[in-house]
Amino acid sequence: MHIGELAERAGMSLRTIRHYDEVGLLVPSGRTTGGFRVYTDEDLERLLVIRRMKPLGFTLDEMAELLRVVEGLAEQDPEHAPALAARLDEFLADARARHAKLVERAGMAEEFIGTLGTLRASLP
Repeated sequence: MHIGELAERAGMSLRTIRHYDEVGLLVPSGRTTGGFRVYTDEDLERLLVIRRMKPLGFTLDEMAELLRVVEGLAEQDPEHAPALAARLDEFLADARARHAKLVERAGMAEEFIGTLGTLRASLP
């Protein structure tokens, strides 16, 4: 698929996808003879993983490292599997902690909205 279809299917901007290409986070699987980026379903899945990391505040470097860990585990190399699994556990713990902070912030936002609603309801 071309970048426009990838962007639409992922719900992301062309600019963001191009940036991910520039920094090496999501390199297209190929290019047409005219130089247009071509992406596969696997590239889309990778992009969706990246999109899911964004709200948790992972940096581009952290995203790249996590993707390398996931790819390494997929290769099923018994020599590196224990180290990769340990690193994945670290990412999992970090993601859980970041998620908890997001949930806490969302709760604060809901309280604020409730406060505004109460204030509005008290006005004529």
